[in-house]
Amino acid sequence: MKKILKNLYISLIYLFFYLPIIILIIYSFNETKSRVVWGGFSLKWYKELFESKEVLMSFYNTILIGVVSTLIATIIGTIGSIGLFRAGGRVKKFFMELNYLPILNPDIVIAVSLVALYNFMKLDFGYLTIILSHVAFLTPYVLFNVMPRLSMMNPNLYEAALDLGATRWESFKYVIFPEIKPGILSGALMAFTLSIDDFAVSFFTTGKGIQNISITVYSMARRGINPVINALSTLMFVIMIVLVIVINLRKNKLEKKKEAMLKMGMGETE
Repeated sequence: MKKILKNLYISLIYLFFYLPIIILIIYSFNETKSRVVWGGFSLKWYKELFESKEVLMSFYNTILIGVVSTLIATIIGTIGSIGLFRAGGRVKKFFMELNYLPILNPDIVIAVSLVALYNFMKLDFGYLTIILSHVAFLTPYVLFNVMPRLSMMNPNLYEAALDLGATRWESFKYVIFPEIKPGILSGALMAFTLSIDDFAVSFFTTGKGIQNISITVYSMARRGINPVINALSTLMFVIMIVLVIVINLRKNKLEKKKEAMLKMGMGETE
């Protein structure tokens, strides 16, 4: 009985989380604009989606900004995490706590602060400012995903590789990177998702004529909910699901390969 109640409780939680998304997906195929009455199956809104230059351009901007900012944030976050891992004592503690600020700060505070900074630097608002803004709040997420992987790694491996004649780059490439790769991938995936999802920072730091999906959806919603938004949200949801599945399959494949290599090594030792 206890197990049944536990499973029921978990099922209700998942239903609460995913039921709105399921309804959104269903009504993206609705013939009419109604969000209550089913008017029949249709791909009408998907056709309008791909014919809308505004939506397609905002989708292109979203992917471009997301990919570039994620790439930069992943590089900075990975290098920063390695540096903090090798640092000790108060320095490490200070910078680790400092990295919590972009995560804990409300988006509106970060957005207004960045606008003030760009005005002080006399930067023209556009792709540069919005990418820099995304990098600023995405980097800590990458760092906090990589740090646990570094903590799990044997700290003597790097020194051992150097003692055996490897250069610092070779030690990183063949010793450290394979160990922290899952953390880098999960950090990059989280950063990309947050970049796509962001509205406040993007809205304040974007330039004239540059809109991402969140800004476009906001402007469309002010004119009334358009079913094209449902179609767009459905496609983005499917893309993210496929991305997560591919990354998990690749991760499982690498783990199985690593286990097979360890078993082979143990067999040879015996």
